[in-house]
Amino acid sequence: MRLRGASSTPVDWLIVALGNPGDRYARTPHNVGFEVAEHLIERWGLSKPKAKFSGLYTDGRVGTPGGVTARVGLLLPQTYMNESGRAAGPARGALKVELDRVLVLHDEIDLRFGDVRSRFGGGLAGHNGLKSLKAHFGSPDFHRVRIGVGRPDSTDPDIVAGYVLGRWKQTAREVEELVYEAADQAERLILAPPPDEQEQTSV
Repeated sequence: MRLRGASSTPVDWLIVALGNPGDRYARTPHNVGFEVAEHLIERWGLSKPKAKFSGLYTDGRVGTPGGVTARVGLLLPQTYMNESGRAAGPARGALKVELDRVLVLHDEIDLRFGDVRSRFGGGLAGHNGLKSLKAHFGSPDFHRVRIGVGRPDSTDPDIVAGYVLGRWKQTAREVEELVYEAADQAERLILAPPPDEQEQTSV
């Protein structure tokens, strides 16, 4: 197997899933980042997350037989969404991860439900979790998997908050498919061949 960015750091990638702790917020659109993280932990056979970095943290080596592998740390901050950086900042520092090797999983109301897109850097679209990460990282230049949850037919802040913090309007099967697609996007990103190998393949 080829190691993805082998180095002396504890992990090659830090994946930060955004959400709110507690049963009250479980299985809501705003917590879809947590749902994707939980699926990745199961898919990759990682150990159960333990309390660390003001969150729940686990790590391990992931990959496919004969393919690129990566050492991945996965963090679910338990600080509430708008303080996510208070967990992710110290985690990144302790793990010595470069900012361009941080991947954030988060809900995106400006994408229709089911639409999943990857992005590096750019604006924060008013997302309080991303704002907190930028404040603690010192820059918005990190990778994101933007998970489309749609939005209500209103711009009223209270109605929008009620939508993202309320239970899913979609079926369990539809949410499951969304989670799988977001997990696939995250996996493709961290297990992509190094740039030099991509160039050789495209020749």
